[in-house]
Amino acid sequence: MELFGSPLTATYAHPRSTPTKFLPPISTMASSYKNHFPYNPLPQSFSLPWLPSTYYKTAAINPNLAPFSRLSQGLTPSKMLDFVSNRTRVFTRYTPDDWYRSNMTNYKESETSRRNAERLRIDTSCMMQDKYQQTKKTQLESTKNLGERVNDIEFWKSELCRELDEMIGETNALTDMKKRLERALAETEAPLQVSQECLLHREKRMGIDLVRDDVENQLFTEVDTIRSCQKRMQQYLDKAKDQLVSNRAAQHEMEKDLANKQAAHRIDDKCHHLRNTSNDISYYRGVERVDATISVPESWAKFTDNNILRSQRERAASTKLRDNIKNLLVVTANEMWHQFNTVNVAFTNRITETADAKSEIRTHLAKTLQEIFQMEMNIEAIRKAIRDKGPLLKVAQTRLDERTRRPNMELCRDAAQLRLVNEVYEIDETIQSLQQRLRDAEDTLQVLFRAKSVLEHDLTIKANSLFIDQEKCMGMRKTFPSTVRLLGYV
Repeated sequence: MELFGSPLTATYAHPRSTPTKFLPPISTMASSYKNHFPYNPLPQSFSLPWLPSTYYKTAAINPNLAPFSRLSQGLTPSKMLDFVSNRTRVFTRYTPDDWYRSNMTNYKESETSRRNAERLRIDTSCMMQDKYQQTKKTQLESTKNLGERVNDIEFWKSELCRELDEMIGETNALTDMKKRLERALAETEAPLQVSQECLLHREKRMGIDLVRDDVENQLFTEVDTIRSCQKRMQQYLDKAKDQLVSNRAAQHEMEKDLANKQAAHRIDDKCHHLRNTSNDISYYRGVERVDATISVPESWAKFTDNNILRSQRERAASTKLRDNIKNLLVVTANEMWHQFNTVNVAFTNRITETADAKSEIRTHLAKTLQEIFQMEMNIEAIRKAIRDKGPLLKVAQTRLDERTRRPNMELCRDAAQLRLVNEVYEIDETIQSLQQRLRDAEDTLQVLFRAKSVLEHDLTIKANSLFIDQEKCMGMRKTFPSTVRLLGYV
């Protein structure tokens, strides 16, 4: 079954054809519809300004007199001929039923044609609205896509500019680092003796403090770094020269890509701001069939991304190379100075930890002594509490004993009897709990005495370690070579 209002699938009945010589007069005046058809105005959304006014004037029928009437023949009523009935015929031309069915058929055909016409008008209006909205939506989507494209180009432009600036800065930094590496080749022998002396002094720690801590690890690292510096320095000098060539090649590719992005951004931004009222729009027949593209969004983005990734790889390699050179200059610049600071920081942290531990031991020792005193007072309080429960238990048991002497029926298991029994059990349970707590307190007191002796011994060990790290080792490390010579500026 077809739905009314569908502009694509609706089926319309065709009215019966009229004679070619009959064209109903039509007018757009409201007076032409008076007394002929009821006026039902269309809704505003169904107004049809594009329809011609030729077919909207109602046919005006002027009935003429019958050709055989007396008035048409110019006869007066008195001179009219007598009407002769032809009732003797066996069959008439039509019957009243035929006349009624003919009228009903005409009515139905008229209603069908009007209904189909109305459906066609409504569907056409809907189709026009749909096409207008679809065209508007398509243009909005195209504008949105152009805006997104402009944003994409701006994004990649910013990424290229940022990466290009970073690459230029990295190339300059690597050049400066290469020059510094050449000047700093001879500054590699000063701090080795200091590190070895520190290791020897730290072997004099005692007890639990004789550990392989972070300070000792950093000292071994410092010794290994200093011994390997001269051998690595010449190797990294050659690597720096090769890396500069690669950096300049990646920089050239990004500059060329950035120039293309700027041209494309200018064109797409112009297209994005074009409107239906713009002056510089025109027809370009067949332009939609011209495909001059050589890439898709994926390959377009991948091309720039590859250039950026190549630059990032070269820049990362250059940064890593500079870091390695700086690590070489820790013996002469960064690695020696950075490692020297790392060792000093480790020493400082270790001294702080030892001092904090020493202070904490003193605090715990004082708290332990205070807790021993409190525990002794607590033990005495528990013993007194146990003694105080004796009279209460005696009273309760005496009451129960006296109540067993009540005569005959007076031996009632009343509320007082039940309360006394529960009181005896509660007091007895309390005494047992206090006795258990007394035993626990006495055991805890012995543990506290042992902890006191351990803390006093550990306090002596921490004082010795603090003297070695703070006075001996840090005192020697104040004579480390100057920063100017280690950085290769001299």
